[in-house]
Amino acid sequence: MNVLIAGATGYLGRFLCAECARRGHHVTALVRDTARAEGLADVLVEAEATRPETLTGVMDGVDLVVSSLGITRQADGLGYREVDFQANLNLLRETESAGVKRFAYVHVLHSDAMAGVPLVDAKAAFVEALSASDMPATVIAPTGYFSDMGGIFAMAGQGRVWLFGDGSQRLNPIDGADLAEAIADATDARRGWAEIGGPDVMTQNEIALTAFAALGTEPRITHLPDILRRAARAVLPILPRRMSGPARFFLTALGMDMVAPRFGTRHLCDHFARLADAADHPKGHRP
Repeated sequence: MNVLIAGATGYLGRFLCAECARRGHHVTALVRDTARAEGLADVLVEAEATRPETLTGVMDGVDLVVSSLGITRQADGLGYREVDFQANLNLLRETESAGVKRFAYVHVLHSDAMAGVPLVDAKAAFVEALSASDMPATVIAPTGYFSDMGGIFAMAGQGRVWLFGDGSQRLNPIDGADLAEAIADATDARRGWAEIGGPDVMTQNEIALTAFAALGTEPRITHLPDILRRAARAVLPILPRRMSGPARFFLTALGMDMVAPRFGTRHLCDHFARLADAADHPKGHRP
């Protein structure tokens, strides 16, 4: 099968390329800069998904398009509407013209509960357009990535983790490799919608304790009144878009459970242990 991965140089995109190759597929990576993608796929195609004219002919002969295209930190003057919505819509229109058999899109869990958050609104608008298309589609709604837990690990490394509320909100983030496998399974099974989480459901408190355990340091957790999180969300819209966008998403997600059906074999404790080991032995300085 010929698979095209959009967003291939991102955290998840690289795992998607590797998983599709592992399954014996011919992989094309759609990238903005081929210099950053050497060895990533069988074929590298340089294009700007925000500029539909650069996509002409890119999908010829492709059976499946998987898009993890989106932004968490705004750059180049582009916002969520331009990338998470419009760029993906440009991809969809090209797949329709080329006769691609399926389009898979990486969305976000509980998007309906996060209406009003610009990142989520842009993704939800694209999912609505995808649903209105005749293109067979798979929408994947993950809980969050191990990489998203880096903020808690970084705070633990500085000696104290700050949490809003009592820290009882539950989530089961997933490793990128496990999520890529789950996405491939869902598309192979022609599922229309797949909510996917990692193998371990943990509270925010438990995640913080896991970070301290990996570092071998005494746990220090401070719980801030949740009203501060809500107040921060209220003032964020007046800040520059590049600052407020990611913060509005994460502050919203922190206030709810983010739990989906469990998948995978990789555990957050092992991820944190690798981060701790890397901090103790930086590259080039290992004993």
